[in-house]
Amino acid sequence: MVGRDIEMIQKMRRGYFVKNSIAFVCMVVSLCCFLILFLSILRLPELSSGNDAVRSHRTTKDRKFSENWHLGMFGNMLVEMLPQDLAFTVFVPSEKAFRRDLRLNVNESFTAENINNTYAIVSRVLGFSAVSRALTSDAVPVGEEISYDSLSGFTLYISKAVNGKIVVNGVQSESLDRKKGEIVVHIMDGVVMDADFKQSVQPDYDEGR
Repeated sequence: MVGRDIEMIQKMRRGYFVKNSIAFVCMVVSLCCFLILFLSILRLPELSSGNDAVRSHRTTKDRKFSENWHLGMFGNMLVEMLPQDLAFTVFVPSEKAFRRDLRLNVNESFTAENINNTYAIVSRVLGFSAVSRALTSDAVPVGEEISYDSLSGFTLYISKAVNGKIVVNGVQSESLDRKKGEIVVHIMDGVVMDADFKQSVQPDYDEGR
């Protein structure tokens, strides 16, 4: 009788061990599945490489849109007065226009005695020539005139000639649709300014007479 009881107990222990072994194996398999799932989730960002490629393409496109053009020291000085993360359009005088129409040149205008006057002139030009919106040449209809107020409240009358050039208050463009950050830059063969400022910066031809 005792022998039979011992044998039954041994069988029960073997059954308990087998059940525990099965439970242990199931737990290990579950942990492995969870680990594989976790690693898969960690690798998901790699699947967004398509979006990264699109963003990279757009960045490259913007960079190509903006390269191979030159603002010059005065043009850069003017544009950098604006926050580049906001939408503006600036009709920037060319280097030749700064020299011809405003009598600014690199050799003299950036000296210690002239830099304040140079800054004042360039900031005034910015007030006349910038509008607080993005305005590409495509937005200007051919043969029609549109108008916007500049930052200083000076009205800009903008049109497009049949050759595709933009004309702003009688000043024709040299280069169009450049970008610096969010700022659209049009380089102009002249300076957009009001009559009073124009008179103040123009050479006095009566000097010496």
